[in-house]
Amino acid sequence: MQKPVTLSKGKVAVLIPCYNEEVTIAKVVDDFRRELPDADIYVYDNNSSDRTGEIARAHGAIVRLEPRQGKGNVVRQMFRDIEADCYIMVDGDDTYPAESAAALCEPILSGAADMTVGDRLSNGTYAEENKRAFHGFGNDLVRSMIRWIYGYGFEDVMTGYRAFSRAFVKTFPVLSEGFQIETELSIHAVDRRWRILDVPIVYRDRPAGSESKLSTVSDGVKVILAIASLFKNYRPLKFFSLIALVLFVLGLVCGVPVIFEFMKTGLVPRFPTAILAVAFMFLCALSLATGLILDSLAKADRRQWELAVYREMRR
Repeated sequence: MQKPVTLSKGKVAVLIPCYNEEVTIAKVVDDFRRELPDADIYVYDNNSSDRTGEIARAHGAIVRLEPRQGKGNVVRQMFRDIEADCYIMVDGDDTYPAESAAALCEPILSGAADMTVGDRLSNGTYAEENKRAFHGFGNDLVRSMIRWIYGYGFEDVMTGYRAFSRAFVKTFPVLSEGFQIETELSIHAVDRRWRILDVPIVYRDRPAGSESKLSTVSDGVKVILAIASLFKNYRPLKFFSLIALVLFVLGLVCGVPVIFEFMKTGLVPRFPTAILAVAFMFLCALSLATGLILDSLAKADRRQWELAVYREMRR
Protein backbone atom coordinates (compact mmCIF):
# COMPACT_ATOMS: atom_id res chain seq x y z
CA MET A 1 0.00 0.00 0.00
CA GLN A 2 1.24 3.47 -0.90
CA LYS A 3 2.24 5.51 2.16
CA PRO A 4 0.55 8.90 2.63
CA VAL A 5 2.67 11.86 1.57
CA THR A 6 4.03 14.05 4.38
CA LEU A 7 2.75 17.59 3.93
CA SER A 8 4.03 20.91 5.18
CA LYS A 9 2.77 21.76 8.64
CA GLY A 10 -0.84 22.97 8.77
CA LYS A 11 -4.39 21.87 9.41
CA VAL A 12 -6.13 20.37 6.37
CA ALA A 13 -9.89 20.08 5.94
CA VAL A 14 -11.44 17.90 3.23
CA LEU A 15 -14.79 19.34 2.09
CA ILE A 16 -17.21 16.97 0.37
CA PRO A 17 -20.58 18.43 -0.74
CA CYS A 18 -23.01 15.55 -1.29
CA TYR A 19 -26.45 14.87 -2.67
CA ASN A 20 -27.55 11.22 -3.00
CA GLU A 21 -24.07 9.68 -3.18
CA GLU A 22 -24.60 6.53 -1.09
CA VAL A 23 -23.02 4.38 -3.82
CA THR A 24 -19.65 6.15 -3.66
CA ILE A 25 -19.33 8.15 -0.45
CA ALA A 26 -17.82 5.33 1.65
CA LYS A 27 -14.94 4.86 -0.79
CA VAL A 28 -14.35 8.61 -1.11
CA VAL A 29 -14.11 9.07 2.67
CA ASP A 30 -11.88 6.00 3.09
CA ASP A 31 -9.57 7.05 0.26
CA PHE A 32 -9.05 10.56 1.64
CA ARG A 33 -8.59 9.21 5.15
CA ARG A 34 -5.82 6.99 3.78
CA GLU A 35 -4.10 9.75 1.82
CA LEU A 36 -4.56 12.53 4.40
CA PRO A 37 -4.67 10.71 7.76
CA ASP A 38 -4.36 13.94 9.80
CA ALA A 39 -7.07 15.84 7.93
CA ASP A 40 -10.62 16.48 9.11
CA ILE A 41 -13.10 15.11 6.58
CA TYR A 42 -16.42 16.95 6.34
CA VAL A 43 -19.43 15.65 4.41
CA TYR A 44 -22.22 18.19 3.96
CA ASP A 45 -25.44 16.35 3.15
CA ASN A 46 -27.62 18.53 0.91
CA ASN A 47 -31.04 16.95 1.65
CA SER A 48 -30.14 13.50 0.35
CA SER A 49 -33.02 11.06 0.13
CA ASP A 50 -30.71 8.06 0.46
CA ARG A 51 -28.22 6.94 3.15
CA THR A 52 -25.37 9.26 2.16
CA GLY A 53 -25.04 10.93 5.57
CA GLU A 54 -25.42 7.70 7.53
CA ILE A 55 -22.75 5.91 5.50
CA ALA A 56 -20.33 8.84 5.65
CA ARG A 57 -20.69 9.05 9.43
CA ALA A 58 -20.09 5.32 9.79
CA HIS A 59 -16.81 5.72 7.92
CA GLY A 60 -15.56 8.46 10.20
CA ALA A 61 -16.55 11.65 8.42
CA ILE A 62 -17.93 14.71 10.19
CA VAL A 63 -21.43 14.96 8.73
CA ARG A 64 -23.48 18.13 8.67
CA LEU A 65 -26.81 18.94 7.00
CA GLU A 66 -27.27 21.87 4.63
CA PRO A 67 -31.01 22.34 3.99
CA ARG A 68 -30.67 24.98 1.23
CA GLN A 69 -30.56 23.04 -2.01
CA GLY A 70 -27.67 23.68 -4.40
CA LYS A 71 -23.92 23.16 -4.42
CA GLY A 72 -23.22 26.89 -4.10
CA ASN A 73 -25.26 27.01 -0.91
CA VAL A 74 -23.33 24.06 0.48
CA VAL A 75 -19.95 25.62 -0.33
CA ARG A 76 -21.02 28.92 1.27
CA GLN A 77 -21.83 27.18 4.54
CA MET A 78 -18.68 25.05 4.44
CA PHE A 79 -16.50 28.13 4.04
CA ARG A 80 -18.32 29.85 6.91
CA ASP A 81 -18.20 26.92 9.32
CA ILE A 82 -14.83 25.28 8.94
CA GLU A 83 -11.45 26.51 10.22
CA ALA A 84 -8.28 25.20 8.58
CA ASP A 85 -5.02 26.26 6.94
CA CYS A 86 -5.76 24.37 3.72
CA TYR A 87 -9.18 23.45 2.36
CA ILE A 88 -9.46 20.73 -0.27
CA MET A 89 -12.85 20.43 -1.95
CA VAL A 90 -13.88 17.32 -3.85
CA ASP A 91 -17.12 15.84 -5.16
CA GLY A 92 -18.53 12.75 -3.47
CA ASP A 93 -18.97 10.79 -6.72
CA ASP A 94 -15.54 9.05 -6.72
CA THR A 95 -14.47 10.60 -10.02
CA TYR A 96 -11.41 12.35 -8.55
CA PRO A 97 -8.40 10.43 -7.19
CA ALA A 98 -7.55 10.92 -3.53
CA GLU A 99 -3.95 10.11 -4.51
CA SER A 100 -3.69 13.65 -5.95
CA ALA A 101 -4.76 15.32 -2.69
CA ALA A 102 -1.21 15.89 -1.44
CA ALA A 103 -0.17 17.45 -4.75
CA LEU A 104 -3.09 19.89 -4.47
CA CYS A 105 -2.52 20.72 -0.79
CA GLU A 106 1.27 21.10 -0.72
CA PRO A 107 1.45 24.39 -2.75
CA ILE A 108 -1.19 25.87 -0.43
CA LEU A 109 0.55 24.82 2.79
CA SER A 110 3.98 25.92 1.54
CA GLY A 111 2.63 29.34 0.53
CA ALA A 112 3.30 28.84 -3.19
CA ALA A 113 -0.37 29.15 -4.28
CA ASP A 114 -3.75 30.36 -3.02
CA MET A 115 -5.86 28.05 -5.19
CA THR A 116 -4.82 24.81 -6.86
CA VAL A 117 -7.02 23.35 -9.58
CA GLY A 118 -7.35 19.64 -10.31
CA ASP A 119 -6.88 19.67 -14.09
CA ARG A 120 -8.68 16.75 -15.79
CA LEU A 121 -8.21 17.94 -19.37
CA SER A 122 -4.53 18.40 -20.18
CA ASN A 123 -3.67 14.71 -19.85
CA GLY A 124 -6.73 13.57 -21.84
CA THR A 125 -8.36 11.41 -19.17
CA TYR A 126 -11.56 13.47 -19.07
CA ALA A 127 -12.07 13.07 -22.82
CA GLU A 128 -11.57 9.31 -22.48
CA GLU A 129 -13.70 8.71 -19.40
CA ASN A 130 -16.50 11.27 -19.65
CA LYS A 131 -19.67 9.73 -21.11
CA ARG A 132 -21.87 12.85 -20.92
CA ALA A 133 -22.46 14.58 -24.21
CA PHE A 134 -21.44 18.23 -24.59
CA HIS A 135 -19.78 18.48 -21.15
CA GLY A 136 -16.36 18.82 -22.78
CA PHE A 137 -17.72 21.43 -25.19
CA GLY A 138 -19.26 23.38 -22.31
CA ASN A 139 -15.98 23.39 -20.41
CA ASP A 140 -14.12 24.66 -23.49
CA LEU A 141 -16.72 27.38 -24.03
CA VAL A 142 -16.44 28.63 -20.44
CA ARG A 143 -12.62 28.54 -20.64
CA SER A 144 -12.70 30.59 -23.83
CA MET A 145 -15.05 33.18 -22.31
CA ILE A 146 -12.86 33.62 -19.23
CA ARG A 147 -9.73 33.88 -21.38
CA TRP A 148 -11.38 36.55 -23.56
CA ILE A 149 -12.71 38.59 -20.64
CA TYR A 150 -9.84 38.24 -18.15
CA GLY A 151 -6.87 37.18 -20.26
CA TYR A 152 -6.18 34.07 -18.17
CA GLY A 153 -6.31 30.57 -19.60
CA PHE A 154 -7.45 27.88 -17.19
CA GLU A 155 -6.69 24.31 -18.18
CA ASP A 156 -9.94 23.16 -16.52
CA VAL A 157 -12.61 25.58 -15.28
CA MET A 158 -15.42 23.22 -14.27
CA THR A 159 -13.44 20.76 -12.16
CA GLY A 160 -14.81 20.08 -8.68
CA TYR A 161 -11.39 19.16 -7.25
CA ARG A 162 -9.57 22.19 -5.79
CA ALA A 163 -7.60 23.33 -2.77
CA PHE A 164 -7.63 26.79 -1.20
CA SER A 165 -5.74 28.82 1.36
CA ARG A 166 -7.49 30.12 4.46
CA ALA A 167 -7.28 33.73 3.25
CA PHE A 168 -8.94 32.77 -0.05
CA VAL A 169 -11.81 30.93 1.67
CA LYS A 170 -12.51 33.49 4.37
CA THR A 171 -12.61 36.44 1.95
CA PHE A 172 -14.54 34.74 -0.88
CA PRO A 173 -18.13 36.06 -1.22
CA VAL A 174 -20.19 33.12 -2.50
CA LEU A 175 -22.97 34.42 -4.75
CA SER A 176 -23.95 31.24 -6.61
CA GLU A 177 -26.58 28.78 -5.45
CA GLY A 178 -25.86 25.82 -7.71
CA PHE A 179 -23.25 24.31 -10.01
CA GLN A 180 -22.08 27.78 -11.09
CA ILE A 181 -19.83 27.77 -8.02
CA GLU A 182 -16.81 26.36 -9.89
CA THR A 183 -17.02 29.15 -12.46
CA GLU A 184 -17.42 31.74 -9.71
CA LEU A 185 -14.36 30.41 -7.87
CA SER A 186 -12.30 30.56 -11.07
CA ILE A 187 -13.36 34.10 -12.01
CA HIS A 188 -12.89 35.40 -8.47
CA ALA A 189 -9.38 33.92 -8.32
CA VAL A 190 -8.38 35.53 -11.63
CA ASP A 191 -10.00 38.91 -10.98
CA ARG A 192 -8.53 39.23 -7.47
CA ARG A 193 -5.11 38.09 -8.72
CA TRP A 194 -4.79 35.13 -6.39
CA ARG A 195 -1.92 32.77 -7.14
CA ILE A 196 -3.37 29.88 -9.16
CA LEU A 197 -1.70 26.57 -9.93
CA ASP A 198 -3.07 23.84 -12.23
CA VAL A 199 -2.31 20.31 -11.04
CA PRO A 200 -2.95 17.54 -13.62
CA ILE A 201 -5.03 14.68 -12.23
CA VAL A 202 -6.38 11.39 -13.54
CA TYR A 203 -10.15 11.49 -14.00
CA ARG A 204 -12.48 8.50 -13.92
CA ASP A 205 -16.16 8.44 -14.81
CA ARG A 206 -18.85 7.67 -12.26
CA PRO A 207 -19.15 4.02 -11.26
CA ALA A 208 -22.23 1.98 -12.14
CA GLY A 209 -25.28 2.99 -10.12
CA SER A 210 -24.09 6.55 -9.55
CA GLU A 211 -25.95 9.28 -11.44
CA SER A 212 -24.87 12.82 -12.28
CA LYS A 213 -27.00 15.65 -10.90
CA LEU A 214 -25.73 18.09 -13.53
CA SER A 215 -28.08 19.03 -16.36
CA THR A 216 -26.02 19.81 -19.46
CA VAL A 217 -28.43 22.37 -20.93
CA SER A 218 -30.06 24.11 -17.96
CA ASP A 219 -26.95 24.19 -15.77
CA GLY A 220 -24.86 25.21 -18.79
CA VAL A 221 -27.13 28.20 -19.39
CA LYS A 222 -26.88 29.12 -15.70
CA VAL A 223 -23.08 29.02 -15.90
CA ILE A 224 -23.01 31.33 -18.93
CA LEU A 225 -25.41 33.75 -17.24
CA ALA A 226 -23.23 33.62 -14.12
CA ILE A 227 -20.17 34.57 -16.20
CA ALA A 228 -22.07 37.55 -17.63
CA SER A 229 -23.22 38.63 -14.16
CA LEU A 230 -19.73 38.33 -12.66
CA PHE A 231 -18.28 40.17 -15.66
CA LYS A 232 -20.70 43.04 -14.95
CA ASN A 233 -19.85 43.04 -11.24
CA TYR A 234 -16.07 42.68 -11.50
CA ARG A 235 -15.37 44.61 -14.72
CA PRO A 236 -18.30 47.05 -15.09
CA LEU A 237 -16.46 49.56 -17.30
CA LYS A 238 -15.51 46.92 -19.84
CA PHE A 239 -18.98 45.35 -19.69
CA PHE A 240 -20.88 48.60 -20.26
CA SER A 241 -18.34 49.83 -22.80
CA LEU A 242 -19.14 46.79 -24.95
CA ILE A 243 -22.85 47.58 -24.66
CA ALA A 244 -22.11 51.22 -25.53
CA LEU A 245 -20.16 50.10 -28.60
CA VAL A 246 -23.12 48.05 -29.85
CA LEU A 247 -25.48 50.99 -29.29
CA PHE A 248 -23.04 53.35 -31.03
CA VAL A 249 -22.89 51.11 -34.10
CA LEU A 250 -26.70 50.86 -34.19
CA GLY A 251 -26.91 54.66 -33.89
CA LEU A 252 -24.53 55.05 -36.83
CA VAL A 253 -26.46 52.57 -38.95
CA CYS A 254 -29.68 54.48 -38.36
CA GLY A 255 -28.22 58.00 -38.36
CA VAL A 256 -25.66 58.14 -41.17
CA PRO A 257 -28.22 57.77 -44.03
CA VAL A 258 -30.37 60.47 -42.45
CA ILE A 259 -27.36 62.82 -42.17
CA PHE A 260 -26.33 62.22 -45.79
CA GLU A 261 -29.88 62.86 -46.96
CA PHE A 262 -30.04 66.07 -44.95
CA MET A 263 -26.72 67.25 -46.43
CA LYS A 264 -28.04 66.67 -49.95
CA THR A 265 -31.58 67.99 -49.65
CA GLY A 266 -31.70 69.98 -46.42
CA LEU A 267 -34.67 67.83 -45.36
CA VAL A 268 -35.21 65.04 -42.85
CA PRO A 269 -37.99 62.96 -44.41
CA ARG A 270 -37.27 59.90 -42.26
CA PHE A 271 -37.98 61.59 -38.95
CA PRO A 272 -38.70 58.40 -36.94
CA THR A 273 -35.34 56.94 -38.03
CA ALA A 274 -33.60 60.13 -36.92
CA ILE A 275 -35.27 59.90 -33.50
CA LEU A 276 -34.20 56.24 -33.22
CA ALA A 277 -30.59 57.15 -34.05
CA VAL A 278 -30.58 59.87 -31.38
CA ALA A 279 -32.06 57.41 -28.88
CA PHE A 280 -29.30 54.87 -29.59
CA MET A 281 -26.63 57.54 -29.10
CA PHE A 282 -28.24 58.68 -25.87
CA LEU A 283 -28.30 55.11 -24.56
CA CYS A 284 -24.67 54.74 -25.64
CA ALA A 285 -23.67 57.75 -23.54
CA LEU A 286 -25.80 56.50 -20.64
CA SER A 287 -24.14 53.08 -20.79
CA LEU A 288 -20.67 54.64 -20.69
CA ALA A 289 -21.65 56.84 -17.74
CA THR A 290 -23.04 53.79 -15.91
CA GLY A 291 -19.82 51.90 -16.53
CA LEU A 292 -17.69 54.75 -15.19
CA ILE A 293 -19.77 55.11 -12.02
CA LEU A 294 -19.89 51.37 -11.31
CA ASP A 295 -16.17 51.08 -12.04
CA SER A 296 -15.47 53.59 -9.27
CA LEU A 297 -17.65 51.57 -6.89
CA ALA A 298 -15.95 48.33 -7.93
CA LYS A 299 -12.52 49.83 -7.23
CA ALA A 300 -13.68 50.98 -3.80
CA ASP A 301 -15.01 47.48 -3.11
CA ARG A 302 -11.68 46.01 -4.24
CA ARG A 303 -9.80 48.24 -1.81
CA GLN A 304 -12.02 47.08 1.07
CA TRP A 305 -11.55 43.47 0.00
CA GLU A 306 -7.76 43.89 -0.10
CA LEU A 307 -7.81 45.22 3.47
CA ALA A 308 -9.97 42.26 4.53
CA VAL A 309 -7.38 39.90 3.02
CA TYR A 310 -4.58 41.63 4.97
CA ARG A 311 -6.56 41.26 8.20
CA GLU A 312 -7.22 37.60 7.51
CA MET A 313 -3.57 36.88 6.69
CA ARG A 314 -2.44 38.55 9.92
CA ARG A 315 -4.72 36.14 11.80
